[in-house]
Amino acid sequence: MDHPTNSGLYVHLPFCKTKCPYCDFYSVTDATLISAYLTALNTEAGLYREQFPGFDSLFLGGGTPSWLGEAQLAGLMKNLRRHFTFAPDSEITIEANPDDITAEKLTLWRDLGINRLSLGVQSFDEGELRFLGRRHTAKQTEAAIDLIRAAGFTNLGLDLMYGLPGQSLDGWLKTLEQALSFAPEHLSCYQLTLMAGETPALRTPMARRVARGEISLPDEETQREFFLLTANFLTARGYLHYEVANFARQGPQAGSLCHYCCRHNVKYWTRTPYLGLGPAAHSFDGRRRWWNFSSVKKYCLSLNAGEAPVAEAETLTPEQIRLETLALGFRTRAGVSLATIREHPGADAVVAALTQAGLVRVDRERVIATLDGLVVADRLPLEFGD
Repeated sequence: MDHPTNSGLYVHLPFCKTKCPYCDFYSVTDATLISAYLTALNTEAGLYREQFPGFDSLFLGGGTPSWLGEAQLAGLMKNLRRHFTFAPDSEITIEANPDDITAEKLTLWRDLGINRLSLGVQSFDEGELRFLGRRHTAKQTEAAIDLIRAAGFTNLGLDLMYGLPGQSLDGWLKTLEQALSFAPEHLSCYQLTLMAGETPALRTPMARRVARGEISLPDEETQREFFLLTANFLTARGYLHYEVANFARQGPQAGSLCHYCCRHNVKYWTRTPYLGLGPAAHSFDGRRRWWNFSSVKKYCLSLNAGEAPVAEAETLTPEQIRLETLALGFRTRAGVSLATIREHPGADAVVAALTQAGLVRVDRERVIATLDGLVVADRLPLEFGD
């Protein structure tokens, strides 16, 4: 299946200097694997050059992409452009840690066409940063942002985290206020969520601490208070709450709904085709989804043997597509079309009940979660299940 240039490309760079105790994303700390991985990645890209000829977004995620050396990143970008076509106005994002930022790296990134930075700040509180196992300090974050702005980047996103054990609402508010002092174009505010894992060995270190009773996460009502404080505070200061955890300035372009919304991530929520390269990366062509082995070594061995590193795949049924459309749509400002909603028997009555409860509103043939509805966004699709 061929796709136009509005498809998105995700490249997983699964290398970190250290592993954060709460993180369940696939990553490794062995830098000696990077060279072999980049060679394999180039081979994998070649497998999809006909199926996905063009993109208008590229997201370099991880892991810690900013840990790569300058020559390594330059070679990666050269190979991606050799295999694929990118629209002239493509959004090209790199995830970065504050302590990796240097003026030299920023100059290279600009020269490579990178025009959006997603900075893993998480907190401006030194105690919280230590608890989260982050390897940067608040001062390093401030210095990094100064360098980013001096280098001419005008699309900066800050990733923040709330709902930490012992964190107060006042403390979180101070983090938000400090974040806004840098006038970021985008904010991602994530609630600390720990994957339990089927066995203790599969749990993150922080999840094991919770299981042992050493620390505890906020209860449901406190989590709700954190979420509402975040949404109300940022909305009142001009940020568009366009997805449960994401906020963006609307930008300078007249008629642009959300100039600084992350174009790439919006593709996931709108079920736009995307290609994922690298171990643990997922891809989607509109009906079929597949994902790669979560192992750098297995990934490289497969490609060296001339085989795609696909671990599993699934072709979605019409019913799965409907439920997925509901689940993703209710997380966003765009909501879900009434036409899709009405594929479920008795949908109008359900919409009326949810509207009466203040969880959704109907606007121009779309059903959109209210702020209270976003608190329970994961539950709303269940109202339209079989």
